[in-house]
Amino acid sequence: MSVQYEVTAITGKYTDAHGNEKNRYAKLGVVIDGKNGPILKLETIPLGWDGFAYLNEPRARDQAPAKRPKQQASTSGFEDDDLPF
Repeated sequence: MSVQYEVTAITGKYTDAHGNEKNRYAKLGVVIDGKNGPILKLETIPLGWDGFAYLNEPRARDQAPAKRPKQQASTSGFEDDDLPF
């Protein structure tokens, strides 16, 4: 079975370094080629999702988007390492 499409949805908005508002996307799952036709495999469903999703050509592993840098410490004064769980 091979991946035919990646399933993505808009999960929010952000402002880029140039001040442009952009959509934030999340990968919800994949569509794979099964013996009886295409199969939808959802891996996650975002909170507040409106039900609309995009089918995109799968990316090669070396074309995956770069990881975002870790955000600065929150204003609450707690670091992730301070949490007991």
